[in-house]
Amino acid sequence: MDEKPEILDTRLVARSRLFGIEELHLRFSNGVERTYERLRTPPIPAVMMVPLLDNDTVLMIREYGAGTDSYELTLPKGACEHGEDWRESANRELKEEAGHGARSLTLLKEMTLSPGYMGHRIKVVLAEDLYEESLPGDEPEPLEVVPWKLSELDQLIEREDVTEARVIAALLMTKRLLEKR
Repeated sequence: MDEKPEILDTRLVARSRLFGIEELHLRFSNGVERTYERLRTPPIPAVMMVPLLDNDTVLMIREYGAGTDSYELTLPKGACEHGEDWRESANRELKEEAGHGARSLTLLKEMTLSPGYMGHRIKVVLAEDLYEESLPGDEPEPLEVVPWKLSELDQLIEREDVTEARVIAALLMTKRLLEKR
């Protein structure tokens, strides 16, 4: 399995305002051919921040998720704008969604969402040494900022409004990192 499948053909089969669906005709190293579908990966990088008020308090936000048709308790995140590096994007999104900027930004990990059918990646950023500053965002309604204690992470994960796997993973990585300090 060291050799990736050969892409024999790629064809756009559907497109919306936000998404494109590609059909890939692949040949695996053992000669087996298959057709896969995937969401076309946008060329826009994304960031998700774990903003720490202190070593035990993370700022989360509550926002509507159209995919689940529910309000989710999540972390601030968003797309990088043209010409921004991940640090600039992280600080801008943090100000827009959580009303804080960060003097210290550390890249924790780049994550995928569902690599079996999409190539979307997001950089998980630890945001520390916070200060209050807001920027207008593009959300259709104000976001509620919810401080949460990392020492109560088990209770957070059990909540019905905390369902995003990459958020849970980012919080667990952050808690582990803080315990090692």
